[in-house]
Amino acid sequence: MAEESVSIKDPVDPNEVLAVASYAAAKQSQKLTTYALRGGSLLAGLVVWALIAASEVFHPAIFPPPWEVAATLFLMIADGTLIRHIVVSLSRVFLGFGIAAAIAIPLGIGMGLSRRFLLFVEPVVEFLRPVPPLALIPLAVVWFGIGWTSKVFLIAYGCFFAIVVNTVAGMRAVEPVHVRAARALGASRWQILIHVILRSAIPDIVVGLRLAVGLAFLLIVGSELIAASEGLGWLIWDARFHFMGDKIIVGMIAIGFVGFCLNRLLVLVERYLLRWKNDEAGEGRVAGLD
Repeated sequence: MAEESVSIKDPVDPNEVLAVASYAAAKQSQKLTTYALRGGSLLAGLVVWALIAASEVFHPAIFPPPWEVAATLFLMIADGTLIRHIVVSLSRVFLGFGIAAAIAIPLGIGMGLSRRFLLFVEPVVEFLRPVPPLALIPLAVVWFGIGWTSKVFLIAYGCFFAIVVNTVAGMRAVEPVHVRAARALGASRWQILIHVILRSAIPDIVVGLRLAVGLAFLLIVGSELIAASEGLGWLIWDARFHFMGDKIIVGMIAIGFVGFCLNRLLVLVERYLLRWKNDEAGEGRVAGLD
């Protein structure tokens, strides 16, 4: 008589299924709440703006209502004027930001790895860091002229210190126990640097990059005052002389929108680089360990 094979399945724990379902529902509710709060914040801002404009506390030429700004925004997008200014400003921001990151991140890593190198470089960094970039406009014009180079220099100078300071902070915040554990497992110095130290420092480095992006758009307005003929900063400055409040606000909206998109891009990059950390945190919450 042939033996009958009986397949035995592991019993499903109802509590575990309930925990997973509850976690998914909580995440969905949290996402909806986030969207509602952000949308409500923007709507409240528009309402306050419209009420102030309707009360005519300020002259409509310098404080136009939202609908006039929206009409100017769509008109400038349609004729390509706003896109041209955005492309020019973004090119300067990317170039200055890229130069700053290319210098600041390796320098910060070196300062974090070597105490002697830190003691050698830190006095110069801390001496120059309080000097505002806009104070260097006269020197930038004398050194590099009134072309692109002076504008890129000011942006790179302002972004450099935010990146290098946060990079050093991230390198010095690495847990020594993680390094010792990697050494005990036979990891080489390069493996420890790449897989332990740099991975631990990534959050602080990304914070520095996000701060630098904000500073870059802050500086683009000042740097484009140097004999510029295009760019978002020049657009705002030129509209000021002609009392075109709608164009000034359009330029501000464009800077805010582009800066927001770049910030979200850096957040996505951080999540991708630290996806292992996010997965572990999620597993801990599902298991009730968080």
